[in-house]
Amino acid sequence: MDFDLFLGLLSLQEAKKNSSNIATDVNFLIPMNFDAFAQQISKIKNLPLPGETSHYKMAPAERVEELKAIKTKKENPRKAGVMALFYPDKDGATRLLLILRNTYPGVHSNQIGFPGGKVEPSDRNLLATALRETEEEVGVPAAEITVIRPLSHLYIPPSNFEVYPYLGLCTKKQNFVIQETEVDALVEVLLTDFMDDSKIMDQKLTTSYSSTKIAVPAFKLNGYVVWGATAMMLNEIKDLLRQVL
Repeated sequence: MDFDLFLGLLSLQEAKKNSSNIATDVNFLIPMNFDAFAQQISKIKNLPLPGETSHYKMAPAERVEELKAIKTKKENPRKAGVMALFYPDKDGATRLLLILRNTYPGVHSNQIGFPGGKVEPSDRNLLATALRETEEEVGVPAAEITVIRPLSHLYIPPSNFEVYPYLGLCTKKQNFVIQETEVDALVEVLLTDFMDDSKIMDQKLTTSYSSTKIAVPAFKLNGYVVWGATAMMLNEIKDLLRQVL
């Protein structure tokens, strides 16, 4: 083959490869219309849950070792249900709801999390807990939430809670009403920001499993550092979404 022709074909192949990569990246730079997102997210129902594979990506080695060590030793953990809720904003873009918890005496004080809380005796199951707590904390009626599926549960050693997250969808813009005794602020995250890998960082933090500050994987979303159990659950959602969007 003529050498100049060879170089021409090589350049063409490289251009095609780069254009394909650019197209993939652009998918998450353009705010996804909620209607398109709602159609795609139903595909998640049949996917296997990545569980610990996703969780452990957002945990420092010290935390992973702690979780593995106590996996078979935890005794009578308290149970909680939380809701990862996607919904459209006023412009029709897709957002994910997180909350900033109030400051209080406790290990999760003033941290970012999902709407949700501990099981009450009147709850018929953990999904009922997640729906009830979501309505109480942010004012979204259970009837307006379409539950897509449960996600992998996660044990939180410092508080001895086993958390059961659910993925939910609201098909219309919400007028949130916060429970001021529990919630300090809403954190309404654009899907494009959530899916952007540049929003993942290492943050030096003091944790319950280290006496000194260590580098902890975290999401930087809406100006907040989101780490720990919430980041671990978020990463499973992100890994699932990458398979269907």
